[in-house]
Amino acid sequence: MNNLFKEMNDISRPLANRLTPEIIDDFFGQKKIMGKNGVLRLLIEQDKVTSSIFYGPAGSGKTALAMIIAHRTKSDIQKLNAVVAKVEDLRNALFKAEQNLRNGKKTILFIDEIHRFNKLQQDGLLPAVEEGTITLIGTTTHNPFYSLIPPLRSRVLLFEFEKLDHSALEQILIRAEQKESISITKEAREYLLKFANGDARRMLNLLETVLLLEKKGEVELENIEKVIKEQHLVYDRDEDFHFDAISAFIKSIRGSDPDAALYWLALMLEGGEDPLYIARRLVILASEDIGLSDPLSLPIAQAAYDTVERIGMPEARITLAHVSIYLSLQPKSNSSYLAIDKAQKYVKTHEQIRVPAHLRSSSPGGEYKYPHDYKFHFVPQEYLGKNVQFYSPGSLGDEKELKKRLEFLKKLKQQGEE
Repeated sequence: MNNLFKEMNDISRPLANRLTPEIIDDFFGQKKIMGKNGVLRLLIEQDKVTSSIFYGPAGSGKTALAMIIAHRTKSDIQKLNAVVAKVEDLRNALFKAEQNLRNGKKTILFIDEIHRFNKLQQDGLLPAVEEGTITLIGTTTHNPFYSLIPPLRSRVLLFEFEKLDHSALEQILIRAEQKESISITKEAREYLLKFANGDARRMLNLLETVLLLEKKGEVELENIEKVIKEQHLVYDRDEDFHFDAISAFIKSIRGSDPDAALYWLALMLEGGEDPLYIARRLVILASEDIGLSDPLSLPIAQAAYDTVERIGMPEARITLAHVSIYLSLQPKSNSSYLAIDKAQKYVKTHEQIRVPAHLRSSSPGGEYKYPHDYKFHFVPQEYLGKNVQFYSPGSLGDEKELKKRLEFLKKLKQQGEE
């Protein structure tokens, strides 16, 4: 009877849930962190996982990997979903962890959708993480630099998950065929891979719907097209079109097309997207894609974020439209983005440069020249000790004036060195 109940229970579970891997060999994708010598893979295999946050798009394997950890570890597992967890649930989990610690046993506290915890709840995790009472494993589709408080971020490792590539998705389909005793035609497989857009759960949900309607073990393209045509709204959930829509929105603004940007903005708002999420992305875009060509774009985008936060919907839609149109029509420059990338790459690949003696705040040596004491408030002197260039100015908007200024300063420096 118990085996029959287990079989019935397995059948009632969604396909994506039934295919959740229990061992590392059944996990596909995320080669950067889970490849042969990936940091996270090594930590899991040695059962030495430290408090971590897995963040990235839906269906990329965050929860699946957390479940693998749960199956491999010798620690006690406490699971919470931040969407429904109450303060009492968190308190009970931490109490259990304290009991385990007294008995010499470790505890992993797994929190799905951890971005749903408010500041107070996140604060409540800090002592347990800091003291080692728990090993925290949190998963989120949101950027932890916005959704998690700084003290919590500083106490955990951050592992970014990327959208699954076709190779990983195809391996998941092969596993589904083997485990569910089904066959998928070549045309149907190609459609599923394309439809997934890097989201394994999205792909498996469509596959399961086809199997439920057709009630046969072979999946053909015409069956999939029929499901999509008749039931496409089933897949318009929070995290399914979320990343596609925001990507199209940002790329429309970057491409200086305000009408396309307004369409994607309207789609997201009508779909129930968090307006603050949209506002945050506009702040990022203002620096990444417009930057120095229009220095006003960043404060305007930041003002929009503050306004949206204060007034909320439905009025916030006007502010978002206002700023989207403004940013769309500004000259574009990614010089700041490229400059910091070059600088960080240089820091990672070169020997660290010592701070020149005349620039140090502690035990200064040499003679520092105060620029304001000189003509044009500029005096040639070494600030790095290396001849490197990270910033290459653009020639659009306000940045063309910065380019002239930079060239003028270079001439002054050359004259001073001659």
